[in-house]
Amino acid sequence: MKAIGYYRSLPIGEAESLQDLELPEPVAGDHDLVVEVRAVSVNPVDTKVRRGMPPEDGQARVLGWDASGVVRSVGKAVTLFKPGDGVWYAGSLVRPGTNSELHAVDERIVGRMPQKLGFAEAAALPLTTITAWELLFDRLGAPQGTLPTGKTLLVIGAAGGVGSILVQLARKLTGLTVIGTASRAETTQWVKELGAHHVIDHSKPLSAELKRIGFEGVDYIASLNQTDHHFDEIVASVNPQGSVALIDDPEVFDFRKLKRKSVSLHWEFMYTRSMFSTADQIRQHELLNDVAYLIDEGVVRTTLTEVLGKIDAATLRRAHELIETNRARGKIVLEGF
Repeated sequence: MKAIGYYRSLPIGEAESLQDLELPEPVAGDHDLVVEVRAVSVNPVDTKVRRGMPPEDGQARVLGWDASGVVRSVGKAVTLFKPGDGVWYAGSLVRPGTNSELHAVDERIVGRMPQKLGFAEAAALPLTTITAWELLFDRLGAPQGTLPTGKTLLVIGAAGGVGSILVQLARKLTGLTVIGTASRAETTQWVKELGAHHVIDHSKPLSAELKRIGFEGVDYIASLNQTDHHFDEIVASVNPQGSVALIDDPEVFDFRKLKRKSVSLHWEFMYTRSMFSTADQIRQHELLNDVAYLIDEGVVRTTLTEVLGKIDAATLRRAHELIETNRARGKIVLEGF
């Protein structure tokens, strides 16, 4: 089968940083689906793994986690899907990635694909949706329900992949006042379109920007990028007994600064459930199904902003280059082989 992978960790500008490959077709384990991959999206984790995790056994490493496609075959213990079903999912960090024509994945982290989305539109969402949902409800503990709570959520980096769905989920499923951050006219407009009540400029001090729009502080903060750069402003902006959650890999910062306000600090890593085969990993199947329903009902929308081209090494290199600029808006998708 066709696949894209790498043998050495190289700068994305080099032709061998990602290569077109021919690999054996995967074999389904007991709980696995073998999926015909129709579209994939590219996330910051793809670039981080490519740069920092060279293959250890001399074999090519295949990247890619977001995928949408059609089930070709199922393992003997599979109960949730059958051949022919349309599916979407974000895969596992400890298994080969989705940048291949066929991909084996545990059914317990797979959802039914929204009926009203095409494959490209669906592939944009799984990893960021799981991350956003777990961050908002499992880590920060934000209450579900749309009655106003008087509480506030600040989303730092709201125009990116995770921010683009987090803003929607918070606006549509909670009673929080949602404040997003962006620094360019086009990203500010994008965050407003997604439902943020307010948008502030993260190139300026966050605490001053919050005061400019009438807020002395916020109850919840989702820090999606450059946490180390923003950390002192996060400390200044979070309310006493508030909560902060992050998803990035910041340089060392002094979390003790949160002590005086009794602020809770959380990390969200959507691969934890699949990496450790936790007893509740089926929650990712359930939440993807929940979001598929919300999409089909018109409550939330895809965060796709560009279909870059077919799934091949040259196009993936372009996608990695765009992600590494840290200026992407929404999600970049590749479709078809």
